[in-house]
Amino acid sequence: MSPVTRMSFSTLLLAAGFVLAGPASAQSLKAAVEQTLRTNPDVLADASRRLSTDQALRAARGGFLPKVDLALGVGREWSDNVTTRAAGGTSLLTRNEASLTLNQMLFDGDQVQSEVDRNQARVVSAANRVGGTSEQTALRAIEAYLEVLRNRDLVVLTSANADVHLRTFDQIKIRSDSGVGRKADLEQISARQGLAKANLTSAEANLRDAEINFLRIVGVAPVNLTKVDGPAASLIPPSLETALQSALDNHPTLKSARADFDAANAQIMGAKSTMAPRLDLQLGATMNRDVSGVPGPTDDRFAMLRLRWNLYNGGSDTARVNETVALSGEAREIMNRTQRQVDQSTRLSWNAMTSAQIRLPSLRQHAESSALTRDAYTKQFSIGQRTLLDMLDAENETYTAASNFLNGQYLEVFAKYRLLADMGQLLSALGVAPVAESVVVLNSSSASDASSAGK
Repeated sequence: MSPVTRMSFSTLLLAAGFVLAGPASAQSLKAAVEQTLRTNPDVLADASRRLSTDQALRAARGGFLPKVDLALGVGREWSDNVTTRAAGGTSLLTRNEASLTLNQMLFDGDQVQSEVDRNQARVVSAANRVGGTSEQTALRAIEAYLEVLRNRDLVVLTSANADVHLRTFDQIKIRSDSGVGRKADLEQISARQGLAKANLTSAEANLRDAEINFLRIVGVAPVNLTKVDGPAASLIPPSLETALQSALDNHPTLKSARADFDAANAQIMGAKSTMAPRLDLQLGATMNRDVSGVPGPTDDRFAMLRLRWNLYNGGSDTARVNETVALSGEAREIMNRTQRQVDQSTRLSWNAMTSAQIRLPSLRQHAESSALTRDAYTKQFSIGQRTLLDMLDAENETYTAASNFLNGQYLEVFAKYRLLADMGQLLSALGVAPVAESVVVLNSSSASDASSAGK
C-alpha cells in the first residue's frame, strides 16, 4: 500500500481550478474591463485630448461666419487743427465713441476650409487614439485578470505538492525512527520538503504581485474572479491573411496615423492659402460725439468690399509651405511605420496563438502520463521495487507537468485576446461598449457648430 495519499490527475486539475473556473456571483472579465476603461488615466487623458480637438474643429468652422465687433469709448480730447483754429484756437472736449462692425469673409484662398479639414482629421485621429488606447488597456486588464487566476491556480497546485511532501516526510520519519527506513531516505525527503515549501512561498509571492498589478491596472482589488473560457471560436479568423487584413482595416492606432497624415496634407493647403487674396464684406456704423474738436454728433454708416493681397512677405510664405510639405512627409512615414508595427504584432500574436494550441495536447499528455508514472512508482516503492528518489522525482515531474499544462492553457486564452486586440476587435468581442470619445461624428453642419461655439 502506498505510504502517502496522492491526488489523481483529474482531481488535481479540479483542485487547481484547471478549467479556469471561479464563483458564479463574482467580478467577470467584462466587468473588470469596463471598470478599467472608466478609471484608467491613459484612457481618460486621451478622451480629454479628443474633447479638445472637438472644440478646435468648432473654432475652425467659426471662420465661415461673420464677425461682429462692438467698440465703446469715452474720454477727454484736446484738438488743435484747422477746424479749431478757425473757431478761435484749440478745443478741449469730452470725446464719446461707439461703433458696430460686421465682417464677413467671402474668399480667403480656402484658408478656413483647410483649417476645418485639418481639425476634422485631428478629431478622427484623436478618436482613434482613444480607441487604440482602450483596446490596449483592455488587453492589459485581461492579462492582469488571467495572471491572478493563473497564480491562484498555481498556489493550489504548489500547496498540494507541499502537502504530499509533508505526508511523505512524516511516513518516512516514522519508518526511520522505527529502524525500518534508511537515514538517507529521511535526508532526501527533508531536502525535497524544503524545496516544496520554498516553491509554495514563491508561488504565494507571485500571486500577491499579480494582485497588486491587477489593482494598478483595473483600479480595484481582484475579488472572486470568474471563469474565463476565452473568446468564441467564431471570433478567431480562419487564417493569418484574414487576421492581417482585419488589422489593417480596423486597428485604431493605424487609423489614427492615417488621419494625422490627412491633417498634415490639409495643413499644406492652409499654408498655400496665405499667398491668395482675401475678400471681405464689411458693414459698419459709428456714433461719435465731440470728435476732433467738433462739438456735437459725428455719425457714419458704411458698406465696403475690402480686398487684401500680400504681394511679398520676404519668402516666409514659401518657407511655410515647404515646412508643411516636410511635415506631411514625416506623417506619411509615421503612418508607414505604424502599419509595419501592426503587421508585425498581428503576426506575432497569430504565431503565439497557434503555437499554444499545438503545444496543449502534448502538455496534457505529459501531465497525464506523469501522473500515471508517479502512481506506478509509488506502488513499486511500497513493495521495494523503486527507491524513494525515484518516487520523489516522479512526484516532481508530475507537479512540473501539471504546472506547464496550466500555464499553457492560460497562454492560449491570452493569445486569442491579444490577436483580437491587434485586429481592433477586442472590445466588441467582449461585448464592452466603446468609450464615447472614440466614436467620430462629423456630419453636423458648419454653421450650427460654429454658432453654438460662440466666440
